[in-house]
Amino acid sequence: MASEITYAEVKFKNASPAAVVEVPPEMKKHEHHPQKYPPWLPWLISLLLVLVCIALVIVLLVMTPFTHITDQPTSLQQKFMEWWCISAVPQDKGRGWMCCPRGWKRFQGSCYYLSDDMMGWAESKQNCTEMGSHLVVINSEAEQDFLTKDLKQSSKGKNYYIGLSAQKVGQWQWVDQTPLNEAAAFWRTNEPSNVDAEMCVVIHAIPVIDNWNDARCERHYRICEAAAVTV
Repeated sequence: MASEITYAEVKFKNASPAAVVEVPPEMKKHEHHPQKYPPWLPWLISLLLVLVCIALVIVLLVMTPFTHITDQPTSLQQKFMEWWCISAVPQDKGRGWMCCPRGWKRFQGSCYYLSDDMMGWAESKQNCTEMGSHLVVINSEAEQDFLTKDLKQSSKGKNYYIGLSAQKVGQWQWVDQTPLNEAAAFWRTNEPSNVDAEMCVVIHAIPVIDNWNDARCERHYRICEAAAVTV
């Protein structure tokens, strides 16, 4: 006897569409887009170049007068930025300008600073040193006459320290360690007193060339001196 065949109806759902394969971003080709710059960029670059050129010119103008002085600038040069210069010799003869810091006075080969404040002797000496100078050392009648006339203009009655003092009564010595040359001393009448209490020397601002006093080492004005810078 033949076996029975049973049929069953099977329905399949529609297959899903083919899967889309995603390509990783790094696998994609980079599209080339031309880089665009803002229209004002060239102007900005030009402006910066002009400013750099101006700065270089200013530096050259400021530094040129001192480029041929010495390889090692003096202490005075290192302390001051503003100078005034006077022609000393014809410029075709080489170095022909003598320069002092602005506000200082020049006489022959030196620059002089007359203070407008008062200090004790030790402070006055240190102040001059810090400016690249020293308390004035007077070597000639011409130099003494210059200082006397300069003080006469605006400093009547004031006392100004010079670089002369004594460690022992009567043994006067300049700050550069040279002893006083009595032939180039300009004491006032009846001075120096040569007493223990008066071991420092001042110029008393009066219109006569003999105007030195020995005085107490207290608060007075001061005169600093430094060699003029030659260019």
